[in-house]
Amino acid sequence: MNTRSRIMLLLTFCFFGTQGLLLSQSIQSELKSLTDGADVILTGKVINQTSSWNADRSRIYTEVTLRADEYLKGDYSENTLSVKTLGGEVGEVGELYSHMPKFTNDEEVLLFVKKDNKDLSYRVLNGEEGKLTLYEDKATGEKVTSFNKKISTLKKEIKSYVEQR
Repeated sequence: MNTRSRIMLLLTFCFFGTQGLLLSQSIQSELKSLTDGADVILTGKVINQTSSWNADRSRIYTEVTLRADEYLKGDYSENTLSVKTLGGEVGEVGELYSHMPKFTNDEEVLLFVKKDNKDLSYRVLNGEEGKLTLYEDKATGEKVTSFNKKISTLKKEIKSYVEQR
């Protein structure tokens, strides 16, 4: 292999090798920001969804009820929590909003939630960024996120951020 090929190989390795590190730092930064901004952080399972019009019939909202498995932050002790999201379907009318979290029944999630001061409902913090779907890693049986990070690791990181406050 000539010198030029070696240099190109080294540059390629350096470029792609740092991408994982940068992504990891970005995820940690986002995780800290979400943790700091959330009133409640929980892991749980979606057990029900109900869509309805607001009072003046100008928007459709969906109330998503979750059975909480664990609260990582917040003074909320109920075994269920409901969050309100923009969008949904009522009869033959549907509204879809970009960057809003979408839920499916029986979906397991890690949620960062903020209490709305206007109507005292709970909302997912930062739209779709505040919701992580959890999957079972077929090889290990552990819960992981869509970016293949173990939920046990995320919980430790979140708890450390909460303790720092």
